[in-house]
Amino acid sequence: MSLQPGVSMAERKRQLVTTELTEAALQLLALKGFDGVTVDEIAARAGVSKRTFFRYFASKEDVVVRFLTDLGTGMCEELAARPAGERPSLALRHAVWAAMAECSDGLDGPDHAAKALRVVQLILRTPALLARFLERQEQWRADLADRLARRLGLDPATDLYPQLAAGMALTAFNTALRRWSESDGAVDPADLLDRAIAVMTPALDATGTPHPLDRD
Repeated sequence: MSLQPGVSMAERKRQLVTTELTEAALQLLALKGFDGVTVDEIAARAGVSKRTFFRYFASKEDVVVRFLTDLGTGMCEELAARPAGERPSLALRHAVWAAMAECSDGLDGPDHAAKALRVVQLILRTPALLARFLERQEQWRADLADRLARRLGLDPATDLYPQLAAGMALTAFNTALRRWSESDGAVDPADLLDRAIAVMTPALDATGTPHPLDRD
């Protein structure tokens, strides 16, 4: 019983240090660009040692990508929360919007939207960060596909739909995110996402089409 308070306190401390390092990195990167900032500078801005930095992050890239770490989890949680009978295109739209809203509105503080935009632009314009971002999306795709398969009673090992639909949803997310970034935040991200999903809606909702070999 006495262990739980200690664990909780340690976790709160970890979250605090992680947040301070992330905020320090984002502030510096917004000013100097990715290549112009060192780990030493990030640690100094956060008031910790370089050794402490590497206890929390493996690299400078990891600090920035943390901004998007939980997006895949958020997508899956939102998809799981949608009504069972809802059309797949609508359920996936809500799931993807959970991540899009986090990108466009997700950082704390009065200037969170502007800061979020700078981080997204940094990720999309820096090859090393973009590679990490796309690599992470492979796990998002697998998780979304598994959630879709369970939702629709499909077998993820044999049915093509879950993987294809998850891939289309992430394509819509990436397209809307890039257009929002390229507009410097002038375009409504919700409208961008709605337009992207609308293009894919016929395919996303075509889950009941029988295979020709299954027909009499």
